[in-house]
Amino acid sequence: MIYRYASFWWRSGNAHGLHSPFVFNLYCHIIHHQGHFAAYDAVENLREKLLEDHTVLEVTDFGAGSHAGATKKRKVSDIARTAAKPARLGQLLFRLANHFQPNTVLELGTSLGLTTGYLGLARQTAALYTFEGCPAIAAQARKNLTSLGLKQVQLIEGNLDQTLSQTLTRLEKVDFVFFDGNHRLEPTLRYFEQCLAKAHEGSVFVFDDIYWSGEMAQAWKKIKQHPQVLLTVDLFYMGLVFFRTNQPKQHFTLRF
Repeated sequence: MIYRYASFWWRSGNAHGLHSPFVFNLYCHIIHHQGHFAAYDAVENLREKLLEDHTVLEVTDFGAGSHAGATKKRKVSDIARTAAKPARLGQLLFRLANHFQPNTVLELGTSLGLTTGYLGLARQTAALYTFEGCPAIAAQARKNLTSLGLKQVQLIEGNLDQTLSQTLTRLEKVDFVFFDGNHRLEPTLRYFEQCLAKAHEGSVFVFDDIYWSGEMAQAWKKIKQHPQVLLTVDLFYMGLVFFRTNQPKQHFTLRF
């Protein structure tokens, strides 16, 4: 990971030399926005409570590193500390959703619902579908989302290999997708292709942990090469994908 970040830093830039007005505005006013939103306090207050919650859950893991749905015991506080996205990344998701104002949002990987909270509070009139494989974590996430007043969120429980395709068949299109459900090459590309079938020119796809492993780095490379992907922004911790047809294919590597 240190090598990957050093390589990223060497290749990356900042606002200087950005000749794309779209990316310049995105980078300066959304990615590096320094203001404060009330939603930040609501989600971070919830995080603090979860960090003090020592309730033990029976966790079923379908993601990278798991063994076909193996279960183990984990405290809510441990999940909040190690699995939940840090505030700066959750708040970036909030700003992206707040800026693009999507009507249909998918989040592949709910966990305790902190990033769901950021996405939901950014666009409370959107239809937000979030997917969680573990029943115990899904139950905890429902409580957390209720505490944030997010009644519009539809938490879909079960193995993402089945639930994503089933949900997509009911949707006409998707406007915003956050991919954080499985950090392996084949599932990442499969979920990408499934969501791509419902994407449009204004859709925004956000991929988490694009350098988490060699497989994720390879998946990110293949996504960038896809003919329908016309613009990407590599922030190391996340990768942003756009399908804007009014511009040549471009890839940006920017420091965040």
